Amino acid sequence: MDNAPGTTSRYYWAPEWHPHEATWIAWPHNPDTWPGAFEGVPATFERVIRTLAEVETVHVLGGPPNAFAQAESMLHGCPNVHIHRVTTNDCWIRDYGPTFVFDCVEQSLVGIDWVFNAWGNKYHPHDSDTAAARRICSILHCLRLPSTLVAEGGGIETDGEGTLLTTRSCLMAASRNPFWSEMRVEEELKTKLGVEKILWIDGGSLAGDDTDSHIDQLVRFVRPGLVVAAVANSIDDSNHLPLNRQLECLQQVTDARGRQFDIVELPIPPPRFVQGKRVPESYCNFYIANEIVLVPQFRNSVTDEGAVKILGELFSTRKIVPIDSRSLVWGLGSFHCSTQQQPKLDFLGVPVVTRERPAPLEP
Repeated sequence: MDNAPGTTSRYYWAPEWHPHEATWIAWPHNPDTWPGAFEGVPATFERVIRTLAEVETVHVLGGPPNAFAQAESMLHGCPNVHIHRVTTNDCWIRDYGPTFVFDCVEQSLVGIDWVFNAWGNKYHPHDSDTAAARRICSILHCLRLPSTLVAEGGGIETDGEGTLLTTRSCLMAASRNPFWSEMRVEEELKTKLGVEKILWIDGGSLAGDDTDSHIDQLVRFVRPGLVVAAVANSIDDSNHLPLNRQLECLQQVTDARGRQFDIVELPIPPPRFVQGKRVPESYCNFYIANEIVLVPQFRNSVTDEGAVKILGELFSTRKIVPIDSRSLVWGLGSFHCSTQQQPKLDFLGVPVVTRERPAPLEP
């Protein structure tokens, strides 16, 4: 299960709890994402944006003209919010936006631009989402580093100390990277993100999920050496066995520093179906921002309150902000899927690398 430390890289991928310069969000506008239930979604985004704007800058991709106008109207007067005329196909910016890393040679911000093919060509069109990372890097005047790996931001998770969590069912899917060996995938992740050890946390899945098991629905770092893992307490839940297999996988691996994980179980709600389809509800889809943690709520008092209590104890220095995600999750995502952090250029504790400069990056 474990992999030896990889080659060194000039790049460093900060964990989500590193101080943010901003959060990037794409305004929702595609009714096909929430069939028959789009009406309440913009209000959820408004609340998320206004909450985040209290603690950090928020950049909003306004989408097509009608969506841009709605975003301007609903966010009017909200401080620390910037709405950009960038067209999108959908709102899940975690997956198609750039993964921001530090260039430890130049001490600058770089956006990794993975190939985005809409979760294995499941949805069309996705041309605007594919171009979004380039547009964001252009807005920021930061360097863009393209990758040839098909990947989504929700499919990778780091502790900031060299460990990356992901799943084979996602990155090794034939609909994403059919001609890549596992070793080649690992080398690309290590080179672009500066991580040392890739842990393939396999076995877990959520009924109704369309991402081929994104890690941000299943296992999340709270801090180095400590993770929360989604579990289904009822043996009658179809998610029970796969999430148990995932738990067993986590118990068998060690991180880049040689530590076994402290694992805190985070129970999911009982099954809920919309239009005959189960929705993938998981509290692992929380988002860590400056001073706060946004925690999805699904109107099940037992598991909602349990998640707030567990995460409140684990994030004791941050305010837990529970927000209703019942309508949002019908689109098969929640707060982590709909946000992308831009880390503050703070090199305290980040290794400064002095090596030969590689080929110039693409602006």
